[in-house]
Amino acid sequence: MQTVVVVIHLMIVAVLIAMVLLQKSEGGGLGMGGGAGFMSSRGTANLLSRTTAILAASFFATSLLLSWLASYSRAPTSIIGTTPASQSQPAGGAPIAPPTSGGILDSLKKSDQQQSAPAAPAAPEAPRSQ
Repeated sequence: MQTVVVVIHLMIVAVLIAMVLLQKSEGGGLGMGGGAGFMSSRGTANLLSRTTAILAASFFATSLLLSWLASYSRAPTSIIGTTPASQSQPAGGAPIAPPTSGGILDSLKKSDQQQSAPAAPAAPEAPRSQ
């Protein structure tokens, strides 16, 4: 059903684009002059504008129908109580603990702390002038 509506929707889009491009910007409709012929200039403009309005309404209707069909087939889901597959327990049953021995980042952090912490004096000292 949805595929049929999509095909109809695309055909309406193609014809609507053609109808808009056929219209003259000043409202002349195809730009044909002269009274002789199938329709007058004013009649052609009226026909093109009415056809464009009908195609625009049908485009709107098929767009709404497609959105309704897409939401109709969607099943509601809950985000509460679901566990993603990547966070499930390993096959052994016991959780894996992070390593306790420090890596290179931990050793660098400790060396930075030792360098930035000044040695505390054993007794209070008077300020020195230079």
